[in-house]
Amino acid sequence: MMSRSYTNLLDLASGNFPVMGRERRRLPRVMTVPGVISELDDDQANSVSSEAPSSVVADRVIIVANQLPVKAKRRPDNKGWSFSWDEDSLLLHIKDGFPDDMEVIYVGSLRVEVDSSEQDDVAQLLLDRFKCVPAFLPPDILSKYYHGFCKQHLWPLFHYMLPFSASHGNRYDRSSWEAYVAANKIFSQKVIEVINPDDDYVWIHDYHLMVLPTFLRRRFNRLRMGFFLHSPFPSSEIYRTLPVREEILKALLNSDLIGFHTFDYARHFLSCCSRILGLEYQSKRGYIGVEYYGRTVGIKIMPVGIHMGQIESVLKHADKDWIVGELQQQFEGKTVLLGVDDTDVFKGVDLKLLAMEQMLKQHPKWQGRAVLIQIANPARGKGKDLEEIQAEIEASCNRINETFRQPGYEPIVFINRPVSLSERAAYYTIAECVVVTAVRDGMNLTPYEYIVCRQGIPGNESTTDSNSSKKSMLVVSEFIGCSPSLSGAIRVNPWNIETTAEALNEAISMADAEKQLRHEKHYKYVSTHDVAYWSRSFFQDLERTCKDHFKRRCWGIGLSFGFRVVALDPNFRKLSIDAIVSAYSKAKNRAILLDYDGTVMPQASINKHPSQEVISIINRLCDDVKNTVFVVSGRGKDSLGKWFSPCKKLGIAAEHGYFIRRSTDEEWETCGQNTDFGWMHMAEPVMKLYTESTDGSYIEVKESALVWHHQDADPGFGSSQAKEMLDHLESVLANEPVTAKSGQFIVEVKPQGVNKGLVAEKIFTSMAENGRQADFVLCIGDDRSDEDMFEKIGNAINGGVLSFNTSVFACTVGQKPSKAKYYVDDTTEVINMLQFLADASDPPPAEDASGIPH
Repeated sequence: MMSRSYTNLLDLASGNFPVMGRERRRLPRVMTVPGVISELDDDQANSVSSEAPSSVVADRVIIVANQLPVKAKRRPDNKGWSFSWDEDSLLLHIKDGFPDDMEVIYVGSLRVEVDSSEQDDVAQLLLDRFKCVPAFLPPDILSKYYHGFCKQHLWPLFHYMLPFSASHGNRYDRSSWEAYVAANKIFSQKVIEVINPDDDYVWIHDYHLMVLPTFLRRRFNRLRMGFFLHSPFPSSEIYRTLPVREEILKALLNSDLIGFHTFDYARHFLSCCSRILGLEYQSKRGYIGVEYYGRTVGIKIMPVGIHMGQIESVLKHADKDWIVGELQQQFEGKTVLLGVDDTDVFKGVDLKLLAMEQMLKQHPKWQGRAVLIQIANPARGKGKDLEEIQAEIEASCNRINETFRQPGYEPIVFINRPVSLSERAAYYTIAECVVVTAVRDGMNLTPYEYIVCRQGIPGNESTTDSNSSKKSMLVVSEFIGCSPSLSGAIRVNPWNIETTAEALNEAISMADAEKQLRHEKHYKYVSTHDVAYWSRSFFQDLERTCKDHFKRRCWGIGLSFGFRVVALDPNFRKLSIDAIVSAYSKAKNRAILLDYDGTVMPQASINKHPSQEVISIINRLCDDVKNTVFVVSGRGKDSLGKWFSPCKKLGIAAEHGYFIRRSTDEEWETCGQNTDFGWMHMAEPVMKLYTESTDGSYIEVKESALVWHHQDADPGFGSSQAKEMLDHLESVLANEPVTAKSGQFIVEVKPQGVNKGLVAEKIFTSMAENGRQADFVLCIGDDRSDEDMFEKIGNAINGGVLSFNTSVFACTVGQKPSKAKYYVDDTTEVINMLQFLADASDPPPAEDASGIPH
């Protein structure tokens, strides 16, 4: 029997993501159909059908995160556990933005290790009392998953820290990635145990679970699923260094909606999708979406807020007022600046201390008066870098205090212990300014908490001076997520110690009236954009993005993290060979229109000459007197004429129909309205200008058109240059009879009234005028230009050029959104289908000795 060890890479490669550790008994799954499911095959990649009606009517949200919003501790008698809600957890307050009747279930791990003998009882208790489903991670997985891949790889990388040497950051380790995958699979199993795929929404949180969407999408094609990243998303130059960059991107794109705190983070993600996966995004009516195999993956930009009710309830506590009184007495006559940061290498606490030191040097008036209270929350990670930064912070505190110490005065008060929200609120209340100098941070809600605490509780005046509490000042790093939302804050580059020091001086020297105006502006934003507003906005967008889920045909393709769901129109289906051969055999007048590149010739082929097999098949089709066969291509007439010279009866439409020839016996006819190409002398210099400045681009000169290609240029720059060029060309050619259009990595200028759709219309009209109205139409193509043909077929039927009884087979190559009603997978299937049609064709009429058919 094959080993289930996580070191077996065959499982990863085949898509059967292994689970490390022993199997455990599962909780009963919420059923969607009558019956009993005792076990679920975790390795089955086939999707669960959602055709059966659901037994649950109300919507429900399953919130999945690394940790559950509960606190756990051993009972005093050491027999069992006691649990309580963690009021500081953001996840707990998400439900405030949901409808009142919305049920919320949490899936995540616990902060404590639970013995395997107790896990079933703990799981049942948490489900019954808290609607929480715990994921118990084996110790070997937990260590490599959380402390390994999450904290040593993803967290530093997403904060722009690369492991340039072994002494500065851990290098990528394959086993830690496997542990990350295995942990995500354990989380997916816990979701599967309780999910009702027809009715439930799933909302996944943060970088710990970025491949979870793939596991869930493999099971449930139509599952409504969102993901929110609470950390920064790095620029493409940084993200592309990640060895598993494609796997993570593709996994995230299996979500329906992906959320980010800021536009910068979203822009970086979209840039990675473009540069790594070749995907482009579109913005329509205020919504951003990425087209991914027929699905539109929504991009949500919305910074998270704080829980106003929790902060206001803390402000009402008598403990807080007592602590405020103590602090006011301790720092009487002093101007307090406050920092509240987690202990990690990205919070810039050392830079903040250096800026404080610089301010005291540059502005001696603050010596003996200005105090920086720095609260350092306990470290979540560990490592050499963290130890070094802690040592540097301690040394800086000692040095500054020794330099500026006076009787009863120390400029730095360093609090290196856990501080409750109530005590934190007291410090906020007495602080004239809060300083955040993180060099990179996903959001950072410290400024929001400070603003609310300085505002106090409306209608409740405490013992503190109410007027002084209604003003606040912020000095914040421009590299944190909340910075764009705080327009009244003084934004700084924390790496520039001098300017940060000047910002500190400006903040505490500012007139009270100005402080009050800035505070009012901030409070208005923070109080209206709280956590309930954020969760409600995200959920509404998730509903909007998923509204067509059950109207589209979906199926999963691909192995491992290449898995994705293809979503297409219900009427879009694979072309049946039997159906088309049957219709072909019954027809009297047939029109067959074939694109060339990507249809009968593979796009990746270096040799673009048609094979002997293709020539033979086309000749057999042309020999049937019932058939009118055309190759309709964007290629030039000379190339097409030479390649298909053996096909005497084949019609050719070159350069998208500007040149048409019905057989080798006829001359090329020009279909454009204008034969004056003087515009080329105007357009070509513009294209050359952009070609010279865009490395990897080139110009293709046709007889009737100019095409600028930029598929080999930098994706971002090439796309930007294409937009600029299009505007430039439209301006230069405004009075010329041409159209300038952008396509897939191209900008094309061609005469007006030239496209493949007009070719199709002309062919159908000609047949009808000759008394041979087509009763069978086969039209095959693979790119955007062929969509014009598919559209014209519908118009031809409505216009009477084609009969309503005509058998129409408009077919695109590849499973993708199209105006065609059918698809085939690739050029091999196209040629195979044409072979069947050729076999069903009538042989050419026999000729007598004089060469005259009879």
